[in-house]
This record gives sequence, C-alpha cells and structure tokens, in this order.
Amino acid sequence: MSTNTPLESVAGLTVLVTGAAQGMGAIFARKACLDGARRVILWDISSQMLSTFANELEQLNSASIIETETVDLRDQAAIIAAADQTLAAGSVDVLVNNAGVVTGASFANHRAAQISDIMAVNALAPMHLTHALLGQMGQDGRPARILTIASAAALVSNPNMSVYAASKAAAMSWSDSLRLELERDTESDIKVTTFCPTYVSTGMFAGAKSMLLTPIMDPEYVAAKAWTAMLRGTPLVLLPWTSKFGQLLRGVLPRGAWDLVADKVLKIYSSMDDFTGRKRETPTNEPVS
Repeated sequence: MSTNTPLESVAGLTVLVTGAAQGMGAIFARKACLDGARRVILWDISSQMLSTFANELEQLNSASIIETETVDLRDQAAIIAAADQTLAAGSVDVLVNNAGVVTGASFANHRAAQISDIMAVNALAPMHLTHALLGQMGQDGRPARILTIASAAALVSNPNMSVYAASKAAAMSWSDSLRLELERDTESDIKVTTFCPTYVSTGMFAGAKSMLLTPIMDPEYVAAKAWTAMLRGTPLVLLPWTSKFGQLLRGVLPRGAWDLVADKVLKIYSSMDDFTGRKRETPTNEPVS
C-alpha cells in the first residue's frame, strides 16, 4: 500500500486550482494563500476575471506567488501546453479539479456543442490535466493531493441534467479508480479525494430547487469540507448526509418505488424544473455541483 504522510496544511506547497476566478474555485485559492502555499496557480477561461481575482489575492498579505493561466478546458492541447508551462517552474503538489459547466435542459434540447463542452470540461479536462501533472507529483519526499469536485448528480439520475450527470459520473469513477491505482503503489504519497455535493449556491445553479431535508448549500461551508477531506486524503465524500441516505434507499428499493420516492417525497426529480443558471456575458469554467 502507498504511504500516508499526514498533511496539516498546504504551507510551502504548490497548489493549482481550475475554475479559480470565482465561486468555490476562488474559495479554494484563498484557502491556499491563507494556508501559506508557496505558489498558487489559477486557471480559468476568463482572463479578465483571473486578473481581478489575482489582484485580490495579492492583497491578502500572503507570501504566496500568484500565477494565472487563461485556459479553455475544452481544448486538450491548451491543457497540455499550460501544464507544461506550469511544470517548467516546478512541480504541482496539490491539484484541485474544480472547474465545471452545466446545462439544465432535457437531453433532446441540448445542442451538440453543449454535450461536447460539458463532457470535455467536467470529465475529460480533469483526466488530461491530472495525466499531465501526475509524473511530477509527490516528488522530493513531499506528499501530494488530488481533489476532484464531482457531484451527487453522479449517483442519482435526474431529469434535465442528463449530460451533466453523465459527465460527473465519469469524473467520479475515474477519480476513485485513480485513487486505487495510487494506493497500490508502495512508493506513492499521492492521495486522491472525490467530492460529491448536492446543489451549492455559487450562482451556477440559479433556479434549482432544494430537496427534502437537503437545502442548497453555502459555498464556504462546502469548500471547507472539501479542503479538509483533501488534506486528510479522504477517498470519497458525499454531502450532505441525505445523499448517503438516498443511496441507501436507491439500493434497496425496486426501481419503480425509488422513482416514486425520489419524485414525490424527496423532490429530486423536480429540482431542476425551474433552472435558469448564471446569466453572464463572459463565459467561465466555474465550479458547479
């Protein structure tokens, strides 16, 4: 089995966050700075938002070196090029695969480009980026961490988010499989955490409705839980507790009975009926869940 060096903070380490210009990505970046990270590398598709946020981080009285990269995560070549540029200045110790996009619509109403974009950003980009960085992670005796923000949608089918759910299911399965591979490596000190929350109030899921006993969660609370899990190397986190309860019900009930409970009791199947999403002029790969 792999080694398990405790990680109390990211002090002195290099942290890369995707979708870092706002939402939970910005919270992760702030935590890295306040934690004393040596380098904090911000990736996002919006150069303007990156510049504004980088200026904000520099006012935190942090000794962290702030670096920004404008990267379109739909573009594999752009990911590889940006990763190479990042590694030229040193290895990455903590990778936060946080960026995501969503379209809340029936599958028939998705445009072909939307299907490709969602799968590329949510599922393929974490794979391409992690693959590009993995060989240089955990070097020089330092522990390394990979945190992938998946979603509770990876575990529960839901109308009006079929492609998003598929992309997050792919991300979750890949991330946890990678964890198992690294745990088999007796020389590895890289821990992988897959984080699956329900709706988070970043604005990306504007219009989504809360479900029974499952309120739309505060991003600061969710990011804090994800950050702690990443430091500890916790393999898989479902948030809140109702996600675990839902998985239990889904596993023991016949399909028809589960559909009835999910629709009429838990209100899962109607949670995206009034989805509007964030309205903005400049697209950004923002954290969603």
